[in-house]
Amino acid sequence: MRDLAVDTAVMGKNGRYAAELLPEWSAWGPNGGYVAAILARAALAHGSQPRVASLSCHFLSVGRFAPVELEVTTLRRSKRAESVRCSMRQEGTAVAEALIWLTADDLDGLHHDAAIMPDVPGPEELPSFAELIPDPDPPPLPMWNNIEGRPLVWYEDLENRPIGEPYYRAWYRFPGHTTDAVARQLVILDTLAWGAAWSAHPLDSGFIAPNLDLNVQFHRSAMGEEWLFGEGTAEIAEDGLIGFHNRLWSTKGKLLASASGQLLCRPDRTNPR
Repeated sequence: MRDLAVDTAVMGKNGRYAAELLPEWSAWGPNGGYVAAILARAALAHGSQPRVASLSCHFLSVGRFAPVELEVTTLRRSKRAESVRCSMRQEGTAVAEALIWLTADDLDGLHHDAAIMPDVPGPEELPSFAELIPDPDPPPLPMWNNIEGRPLVWYEDLENRPIGEPYYRAWYRFPGHTTDAVARQLVILDTLAWGAAWSAHPLDSGFIAPNLDLNVQFHRSAMGEEWLFGEGTAEIAEDGLIGFHNRLWSTKGKLLASASGQLLCRPDRTNPR
């Protein structure tokens, strides 16, 4: 299994960095959270603050699995926070653009926590996707070879599963991962949206829906958290757009990060209506 911390590494200095999009993180092209994680790594390499507080990323084109160029510009810097703009390009073609706030660690401020995690079984009480589907046909998208997922709800006959609410929940971990908690969160927050939307429609709906954007707020550090509980909601789908709100929780019920954005429906050429 791949180490996401290694696969999002950037090299360079003075606002100019390089990285590579790897096919092991493929899902209709490079996973959007994976792309955003590389932009976040570039922001941290360039910036003066150590913590990603928020990220807003627009996905402009589907990148190829090849090297990319990254340009990072500081928009504002203070003692407590720094705003940076990160651009990703491949041979002149814009792939993604992100605005990222970096902050200092251990800032003084107000404190309250009214977020309540759903009452769900822990990951040790649930079977994994690999146990539920030991010989998947067709095989899973490459990125899922690097992630262990344990869904709360499972249907043996996916072709005839009941149509439910646009809501999805599962536990996730990255067995080959070592560091960089931000990257893990971005990958899961990006993928939850389609899982939620897909739950409310037939398997052969005739559409896929890549992310137009991903907007994330990181509430507390996920460093040291092996398992992440993700819940995704896609309350509205209309006029070719699907709006989503996703959240990630720790095993102790602490809200780690929240995300929102829009999906853009496109015909599924591999599985026509």
